[in-house]
Amino acid sequence: MADQTEIGAIRALLGAKPRPVGWDERRRRIEEVGGAFPLAADIVLEAADCDGVPGEWSLAPGSNADRVLLYFHGGGYCSGSIASHRTLVTEAGRAAGTRTLAIAYRLAPENPFPAALDDARRAFAFLRKMGIPSGRIALGGDSAGGGLTLALLQALREEGETLPACAWLVSPWTDLTLSGATLATKDATDPLIHRGYLEELAAAYLPAGFDARDPRVSPLLANMAGLPPLLVTVGSDETLLADATRFAAVAGEADVAVTLSIYPHMIHAFPLWNAHLAEGRAALAEAGAFMRRHLA
Repeated sequence: MADQTEIGAIRALLGAKPRPVGWDERRRRIEEVGGAFPLAADIVLEAADCDGVPGEWSLAPGSNADRVLLYFHGGGYCSGSIASHRTLVTEAGRAAGTRTLAIAYRLAPENPFPAALDDARRAFAFLRKMGIPSGRIALGGDSAGGGLTLALLQALREEGETLPACAWLVSPWTDLTLSGATLATKDATDPLIHRGYLEELAAAYLPAGFDARDPRVSPLLANMAGLPPLLVTVGSDETLLADATRFAAVAGEADVAVTLSIYPHMIHAFPLWNAHLAEGRAALAEAGAFMRRHLA
């Protein structure tokens, strides 16, 4: 059973200030709540230039620098950063025993689709040019970063590239048509993500007249055949729960090895707060074991 004291404290953190309005304020707020707990003192960070895409390496003691978790942060394609997700990414690398590369892809509305996908492709190509085999690369992403991870996998498959070993999807936003039933049924329990907000994000990310049913932005509607093993991590108290459950079903129907882990009472992207949330640490341990198994 989830410790209601811990998740209650995270809910209090998220609700301590009024909901931000405007892109600048939203970007400041995600930095604030994502960086609420300090980075572990033993993590080594290094800035990276991934052929023009800013990134950041991290390495925990004892991790294998020859294996890489390439991570795409969440934030609805419009906010989020390396800094806001640093604690999540670095601890995921520790759990997986890998080096991590977090990517600062371009954000909407200044840079609508396909800017983020182009940056993701460039970051993967950068790793390959470094001589890192695809089989030693895991992909990861939360929320919009999960959708971006799936878009990258589709692009690599269509280009005939050897696919990464596996992918970890945290609370993935897989359906920009917003057809999931839990957008309504979980609205009262989710402190972060609501339909009106998602509508605004989708409008900012998609160019005028672009079809939200395009599988590059709504991977729920994509052909999943041939994708590598996937781990989907989601909380039961989030409006995007149906984005995860429906996606896992579609992937499974396409013969993809997919594991769906639903954490009771957890909220959107809950592993962000792993430092003070036992379920966040449990999710990291599960993801770490998953990546170690497939990167071996």
